[in-house]
Amino acid sequence: MSLHFSVLASGSTGNAVFVEADGQSFLVDAGLSGKQMEGLFQQIGKSVSDLSGILVTHEHSDHIKGIGVLARKYKLPVYANQKTWHAMDRLIGEVAVDQKFTFDMETVKTFGSLDIESFGVSHDAVEPMFYTFHHGDKKLVVITDTGYVSDRMKGTIENADYYVFESNHDVQMLRMGRYPWNIKRRILSDVGHVSNEDAAIAMGEVAGDRTKGFYLAHLSTDNNMKDLARMSVSQTLQDRGIIVGEQFALYDTDPKIPTPLVAI
Repeated sequence: MSLHFSVLASGSTGNAVFVEADGQSFLVDAGLSGKQMEGLFQQIGKSVSDLSGILVTHEHSDHIKGIGVLARKYKLPVYANQKTWHAMDRLIGEVAVDQKFTFDMETVKTFGSLDIESFGVSHDAVEPMFYTFHHGDKKLVVITDTGYVSDRMKGTIENADYYVFESNHDVQMLRMGRYPWNIKRRILSDVGHVSNEDAAIAMGEVAGDRTKGFYLAHLSTDNNMKDLARMSVSQTLQDRGIIVGEQFALYDTDPKIPTPLVAI
């Protein structure tokens, strides 16, 4: 069987990615209400009850809002590193001890034929990390919520088939926008979020011979737009000799509408 995935929701208001292979299926984050999450699953023809578990990236509300509800209702295992567990325990409500699992940073867990690798990012959470999925010779990377993409991260995520990749903001929109300066400074910092241009530079450096596409993810509601993100990323890549549509494609994500389920 192939490795399948769908970006169920992505943006400032909530984030969730569905991944499955050979009967194992996981949800990376659940940043919307339990009811909203169930509706997103219905839109891709899947059921929350069939999940093998939830993988948590960090404790911010747009990534964990629905975790407690889903875990309790469907008796789902939840995986997070120890510092993230400590930070989010009081935020998600009671989860049974036998549903709480530790997934350390920079480690690999194997579920059937699916290997899931965790890696650290640079964000203002206690110990934020994201995930690379390996199934046979197929590779999917989910990376958002990082202020920059380090050489270490690039080495971990290079030459994947597909990426769910942060393209959070347009720098000019952010600087001119309504946010107070302390919030702007936080977003622009090394523990904030990646801009469209910086995302494109990193994309050009990690894309390899087998890379087919990047899903532009975690777009700011106030400081970005889908068309602008695509245009900025495409232009920055073109300036570096990479023509979108020739080497790989760019895809939109949405805060409320899942992307079609894709087989890698």
